[in-house]
Amino acid sequence: MKRNLYLKTTPVEEAREIYMSALGDTASAKAETVSVIEALGRVTSEAVYAKYSSPLYNSAAMDGIAVVSAATEGASEASPLTLKPGEDYMIVDTGDPIKKPYDAVIMAEDTQETDEGMVIRAAAHSWEHVRPVGEDIVVGEMILTRCHRIRPIDIGVLLSGGVTEISVYAQPKVGIIPTGTEIVEPYEDPEEGDIIESNSRMFEAMVRENGGIPRRYDIVEDDYEKIKAAVLRALDENDMVLVNAGSSAGTEDYTVHILREIGEVFIHGVAMKPGKPVILAKACGKPVIGIPGYPVSAYLAVENFVYPVLRSFTGLREANDHRIEAVLSRRLVSSLKHREYVRVRVGRVGGRYVCAPLARGAGAAMSMVKADGFCIIPQESEGFEAGETVEVILFRSAEDIGRTIVCTGSHDLLLDVISDLLSGENEGIRLSSTHVGSLGGLMALARGEAHITPTHLLDEETGVYNESYIRKLFPNEEMLLVKGVRRIQGLMVAKGNPLGIKGVEDLTRVKYVNRQRGAGTRVLLDYKLKQAGISPSEIDGYDAEAATHMAVAAQVASGEADCGMGVYSAAHAMGLDFIPVGDEEYDFAMRPETYESPEMKCFLRLLGSDEFRSKLDELGGYSFEGSGTVIRVCP
Repeated sequence: MKRNLYLKTTPVEEAREIYMSALGDTASAKAETVSVIEALGRVTSEAVYAKYSSPLYNSAAMDGIAVVSAATEGASEASPLTLKPGEDYMIVDTGDPIKKPYDAVIMAEDTQETDEGMVIRAAAHSWEHVRPVGEDIVVGEMILTRCHRIRPIDIGVLLSGGVTEISVYAQPKVGIIPTGTEIVEPYEDPEEGDIIESNSRMFEAMVRENGGIPRRYDIVEDDYEKIKAAVLRALDENDMVLVNAGSSAGTEDYTVHILREIGEVFIHGVAMKPGKPVILAKACGKPVIGIPGYPVSAYLAVENFVYPVLRSFTGLREANDHRIEAVLSRRLVSSLKHREYVRVRVGRVGGRYVCAPLARGAGAAMSMVKADGFCIIPQESEGFEAGETVEVILFRSAEDIGRTIVCTGSHDLLLDVISDLLSGENEGIRLSSTHVGSLGGLMALARGEAHITPTHLLDEETGVYNESYIRKLFPNEEMLLVKGVRRIQGLMVAKGNPLGIKGVEDLTRVKYVNRQRGAGTRVLLDYKLKQAGISPSEIDGYDAEAATHMAVAAQVASGEADCGMGVYSAAHAMGLDFIPVGDEEYDFAMRPETYESPEMKCFLRLLGSDEFRSKLDELGGYSFEGSGTVIRVCP
């Protein structure tokens, strides 16, 4: 056999592009349904939504006593209050249901039991130490987007949300053939001239780590017909084949000749040192890669050429977790007693990393799904101030973070739809949404901590949405307002509307659940109350706040509130009746340079796509007049 002399070598990126293009649909991903319990490491092929809320009911967050908060008013160190057992309180453990009339929990350590009853020395406020229904997960909420690799925390959250089966991309079977007369198994005693075979075991781990199912074959000696037979067998039994050694220029390096005989060789030799003698081929309609024998060369060959093919099969994106420095968007206060790991979302805005803290409670498992990393608050530290630079340990690669659109502002279900569509794009763009209300979002945008702000703030004097608020918060800067959708806001009530609620004038006789200060929905409510001549103090529950439309809907659906204001799509998702209050404009504020970024171009293209509009039609309550129109808001 003649030597395989290289006439030329191909640059790595060019070789990879040639090969992936030549493979085409050969390495395309296929979906299958698996049990969530068995889904670790798999990649979702479609978005996953919760079937149940978590918690399923209002529950005690602490061991202690359940009380009626109003009945504890006036209790203090100077004037302790004695509660009577069976009348004023009920003993509860963490996780116990909290049912009417009780609406708060006082921790056991803050009580003193006497013969007369339970002594308390501080009043409890409504919902203190109570986890409301749907606090962590709300039925119908998107838990995972497509193209998401399942982690242990994801399995827990999926099961908590009632999801037991999930659609994932099928795992490719990868045949691994070690070749060479001189190589022996690790458990054999090597003699002079023997080389212990280890590469194939490394390949097994690398394939498994990247979503494939490895099958390692016995060592094949340097014999043309024996190697050919082994390759044909592996092609019959697997989706992809790796042949180790025999790819270089020696007289007994047969791999390239075999692959030319049974298939097609696209690349033999790449401009990479070490790792030059790589073979990229296809045979029997399947990828075959010849990998050099030196361990470092072999590792680099797998990383550069096997991984892209595996990712094409599995939908998996490469991760490279590491530490970065990021600007903290919100103050973090911590106890001196502990080293605290705070879950954060991270994005790159204006050339710097910005991190936004997520829920810190021990029961907030969903925050682990949403997190991009941890910010660690050391022991003996009281925390960090907003604007400080902190160290973040990333779960995701810097490349993923760089492709993240930081979206801070008003909540709407359409953000989940956009997030899912973006995740399915070839660019792998991510949408990181933090729901702080329209006004809070615009303030974050002004501080340079967000790319875009979804907003729906009504100017009572002009009746125009958003523009006056942008002018006020950006007095010396031209901003852009991209028109999003028109949506229906209204009152969400129980099915059948048993209390006969007709409009805001009826809120004085029911229990209400509100949105947080600065939310556009709350601004709209205040406007409607002002029109009706109703004071907020007349409404039971005006100060009870929920962060999203779905959280409001969950409170109403559970019976903990009689009514709450939100969008039609949230009411529809939770099976509630809906009393329209009015149409409003839900838009996106951003800086001109953000509008020109590739990530935002993709976002805006999807915003106007038929697929997006079709999904919103399914949710209900949206229209698209003027959608995509850009308004320049000048000082």
